[in-house]
Amino acid sequence: MKRTIEDILKKAVGNEAVFDVLIPEESSFGHYSTNVAMRLGKAEKKDPMVLGEEIAEKIRASSPKGFFEKVDVTKPGFINFWLTPQTLQKEFLGIAKKKDSYGKSALGKGKTAIIEHSQPNIAKELHVGHLRTTFIGDALSNIHEFSGYKVVRWNYLGDWGTQFGKVIAAYKLWGKKSDVQKNAVKELSNLYIRFHDEAKRDPALEDRAREEFRKLEGGDSENKKLWEWFKKESVKKLEEIYKVLGVKFTTWIGESSFEKDMKSVIRRLTERGFAKKSEGALIVPLEEFGLPPALVEKSDGTSLYLSRDIANLEYRIKKFKPVKLLYVVGNEQTLHFEQLFAIAKKMGISGPEMTHVKYGLILGDDARKLATREGRTILAEDMVEKAVALARTVIKEKARDLSRKEKETVAHAVGIGALKYNTLRENHRSDMVFDWKKMLDFSGESGPYLQYTYARLRSIVRKAGKAGKANLGLLTKKEELAVMRKVFDFPEEIKRSTEAYSTNNITIYLYELANLANRFYETTPVLSSQGGSASGGKEENVSRRNARLLLIGVVASVLKRGLRLLGIEAPERI
Repeated sequence: MKRTIEDILKKAVGNEAVFDVLIPEESSFGHYSTNVAMRLGKAEKKDPMVLGEEIAEKIRASSPKGFFEKVDVTKPGFINFWLTPQTLQKEFLGIAKKKDSYGKSALGKGKTAIIEHSQPNIAKELHVGHLRTTFIGDALSNIHEFSGYKVVRWNYLGDWGTQFGKVIAAYKLWGKKSDVQKNAVKELSNLYIRFHDEAKRDPALEDRAREEFRKLEGGDSENKKLWEWFKKESVKKLEEIYKVLGVKFTTWIGESSFEKDMKSVIRRLTERGFAKKSEGALIVPLEEFGLPPALVEKSDGTSLYLSRDIANLEYRIKKFKPVKLLYVVGNEQTLHFEQLFAIAKKMGISGPEMTHVKYGLILGDDARKLATREGRTILAEDMVEKAVALARTVIKEKARDLSRKEKETVAHAVGIGALKYNTLRENHRSDMVFDWKKMLDFSGESGPYLQYTYARLRSIVRKAGKAGKANLGLLTKKEELAVMRKVFDFPEEIKRSTEAYSTNNITIYLYELANLANRFYETTPVLSSQGGSASGGKEENVSRRNARLLLIGVVASVLKRGLRLLGIEAPERI
């Protein structure tokens, strides 16, 4: 519908005109609005109100009869459009015929997007901070695929660096093979924590860790064997957690894969005069970008995360030829990516749009970084278990007619859905507050509310059985027309997310659609064949009932599709 209005405007003002068609937040400003008069008025030095009236008159005279109910102009020059009920009904019928393809586009047809997210460290447990990158990256991957892109879901493992010198040193000092075999990641994490505690009392341990990593880089057989064992066990555990979360990756290539390319990267940076020595280390000055120098090699000759990222970037471009390369990484890594993109520009590495999709911290309801009473980071597994347990308690009360197995399946979907929606509803760049009560509120802005609305609508459709012929012309109540209008916005929200790398616009859209659907259901009889503006005959009432069922069915379908784009399951019964 938005595209239709854009076409009507271009006929009125010319194809070369640049303008926006907006969806007003207040219904008093129309179904759609445009700033074309203000854009043209500024360029042509004309009063936008006068110009707006001229354009509006052209549109009134040339637009198809019965398409617009009203076209008016408001200060400082917006042209506002109201569609007739007949236009809404006709457009909605077309959407109903599209079924599950509604909202899909060919925006990314023939194009590849690489979306890097999650990025866990080997030999460490997945913590609450990883949930945000994992959920955002998974949702953006779903959205891009829905928009026609071929998506490479890249889990860039933290499987190299001095931290492994610490893990290897700790294992050699205090580790037991039998303990690692029982629970590898937990035991290795504990050894890593112990190393840090012991190093505070004995700084010489840091030197030992550096030596162990140098040996690993040099190909020492013992250290390499330990590293491979630690990595294998860690990946096995990660796969278990991702399965619970409903998250999949197409590529699991980590930092270690690019260690062999370090000499080439450093050599080219040096030969081309981009890098220079500073206190024994190698840096790349970036004054022309307004950035501090980037450290690419330590004074002892060991590589760094940044230099491995350069090699990684070159590999991705050469192998996949992406048009987009998204890094879903926290705000605190902003400087790192600014330096990476600046070095890439200096080196002539080009091709894809490279974007750092930033996100903030996860905070407790006291606005402090979420942690245990002991100050330790909360584990992702513990968060998931708590979310499902809380959901299980609510489902036991709400869904007493479900079997025990069904209740457990629904509790899992609701608990995970609550975690995901709570994460994705926030502006990514902002810190988010973790509030368990709001997160699992079945009547507030939450995942469970949307899931419950979907299940409620599907229940109505099931009770009705097979519906017959529907006359959408009988749907003239304001609640019915409002729901139709909201459904039209779904493709635009998908496009917006694909282009702006956002998810909160989709969560807001789904919440608003669910609110309108619930308001419609609460004010309008559906299963009974009554509720028209006039009493009508039996045939008319049946047709109106079928039309309302069609309306509910389409809304349920859009809710389900939207939730799945966010990585959230939509149970048929709750």
